[in-house]
Amino acid sequence: MAENGVLGNRSDLIVAVSAVLIVLMLIIPLPTVLLDLLMALNLVLNLVILLIVLYTRKATDFSVFPTLLLVSTVFGLGLNVSSTRLILSQGMKFNGRMVRAFSTFVIGSSGTEGIVIGFVIFIIIIAVQAFVITKGATRVAEVAARFTLDAMPTKNMAIEAEYNSGAITEDEARSRKKDVQREADFYGAMDGASKFVSGNVKIGIFITVMNIIAGLIFGMIFRGEPFGKAIGTYASLTIGDGLLSQLPALFVSVATGLIVTRSVSDDSFGTDVKKQFSRDARVYYIAAATLAVLALLPGFPWYVLIPLAGAFVYFGWKLGQAESASFKAKLDTAEKKEKEKTGEAPADISPVVPLDPLSLELGYGLIPLVDKDKGAELLERVTRIRRESALDLGLVVPRIRIIDNMRLEPSEYCFKIKGVEVAHGRIRMGWYLGINPGGVTEELPGEKTVDPTFGLPAIWIAEENRERAERAGYTVVDPPSIIATHLTEIIKRHASEILGRQEVQSIVDAIRKDYSAVVDEVMKICSLGEIQKVLQYLLREQVSIRNMVVILETLADYRPITKDTTVLAEKVRQSLSRQICLQYADDSHTLHVLTVEPSLTQKIVDARIDTVNGPIAALEPVIQRGWIRSLSRSVAAVQQAGYLPIILCPEEARILIKSSTEREIPDLVVLSVPEIANEIKVESLGEIKLEE
Repeated sequence: MAENGVLGNRSDLIVAVSAVLIVLMLIIPLPTVLLDLLMALNLVLNLVILLIVLYTRKATDFSVFPTLLLVSTVFGLGLNVSSTRLILSQGMKFNGRMVRAFSTFVIGSSGTEGIVIGFVIFIIIIAVQAFVITKGATRVAEVAARFTLDAMPTKNMAIEAEYNSGAITEDEARSRKKDVQREADFYGAMDGASKFVSGNVKIGIFITVMNIIAGLIFGMIFRGEPFGKAIGTYASLTIGDGLLSQLPALFVSVATGLIVTRSVSDDSFGTDVKKQFSRDARVYYIAAATLAVLALLPGFPWYVLIPLAGAFVYFGWKLGQAESASFKAKLDTAEKKEKEKTGEAPADISPVVPLDPLSLELGYGLIPLVDKDKGAELLERVTRIRRESALDLGLVVPRIRIIDNMRLEPSEYCFKIKGVEVAHGRIRMGWYLGINPGGVTEELPGEKTVDPTFGLPAIWIAEENRERAERAGYTVVDPPSIIATHLTEIIKRHASEILGRQEVQSIVDAIRKDYSAVVDEVMKICSLGEIQKVLQYLLREQVSIRNMVVILETLADYRPITKDTTVLAEKVRQSLSRQICLQYADDSHTLHVLTVEPSLTQKIVDARIDTVNGPIAALEPVIQRGWIRSLSRSVAAVQQAGYLPIILCPEEARILIKSSTEREIPDLVVLSVPEIANEIKVESLGEIKLEE
């Protein structure tokens, strides 16, 4: 981590220093050795940019390209200005190796002929850049930027629709929206950055003309050289300098054209060429036949065309073999599937095995608990638990798969939700678990342990000590009851995870039989995913979803106003106010609650931050610690008095208080004032204040 930070700081420093030096090059004269080094570096850097573009899968993966265009353009212009200064000031004494190499070796001839050839090559490069590459790339960048910006709202709406329908997760939706924003930013930047390239071409022509005119003035007037010698010296050096500056500019111009014209590709340029040029072998046979016909005509170089035609035939033949092999593989796969359907051959084991919504895995020592020959008491308990969960939470728990697992210890068991373990425990067959609720009057002999469900201190008790343990104040449970109690608690704690879209669809279908008008209205404005999220919010706080008609009617009322599922869940809670209050009120319909000091409540509300998973209270660490300490002290005092800790707060603070305490006190009940039904009385047990 530290190493990455150091490297990151160094790279930032290098970039900053380089940017300053590039600007200084326009002012400070450079020695020829340094000029040669920087010119070679400019050439290879622009070549590297072109290669990176060729190997980039998506244009937005090379998001620094618009900025690099500016940097490389200014760098090239700085070198051009520096070389111009040295050429004009030194004349024949100028010994820049890179410029002289381009003025002689690249041109290929000396004297007047070489100068003319150099001018022609220079003019052609300028024309190609100005009228072909740069103009086309600029136009494509403008169109891509306009259409990308116009398509942003549609793309975001499509992503939102996929997310609401449950086709993608929240993380996938967030990532896709970020990609859409990056794409719009990139093409918007490219629309402006492409002007750097066209400007570079124009200034290159201007610098070249100025070099020749100024060179003739310096040579003939200040140095007294004849016209022939002056034009030979300065024209030659100017052409070399112009070619050396325009070749890197040509690289970056081509890179610009490539990156803005490959917006529809998801692979590198080479991969796309390979895929799209190898789709049909017949193309290469026709091309080979055309070359062969040309070779037979008089005057055409048959010794070039015939080998080239042979190469095309060979390539077409190899491509045809690959197509045949691919077709045969597809045919074999289709035949195999057909045989599996008709039962002619056994089907292969599917590589993707569906996971059970809820499963109980037992070590082999616990198998007697589900053995029908021995009573299978646990199976009856599981069936009863599923029925009770449907009545208490309104959640129809899917069938619980009970299997043996040889990888567990003989006395171990574990619960899994969709293949992931959520809890486990250990049981001693033939023994009873004595749980110490806090009022034990006598210590009994036995193996000390912990209750797997609630984490209370417990002890394994032999059967002969069972009555003695009950008299001593222990809560004594047998092995099936241990697992059944643990399963009940798992279902309560993880009900929101168990409730999937398929379960929601089943609930909606069942309600439709008697309340079709309600269901039809809701399904027109709510997606299945939105209904699922609201129900999960309720189950997460142990609110029963059995009264689905009220829940759906509330969604029908408020969904046209907001699509925020946390707000919808709060409105549903208020519609279920009587049910929620009776869940926690005593026999006299009285709620014993704790309130929060108004100033502290306001701090929590002010710290609200909306995230993709709902609003949270981002309190400062000191305030958060003080809030939790004060709350924990008040909760402990309420529990000692024999009451269930309940917080009563304003509507806007309820979800924030719950989220800020969920980690430290997950079972804390938090109610808002609108959730208190009219017939419920409220008794305050105290006010929570922030510690000084």
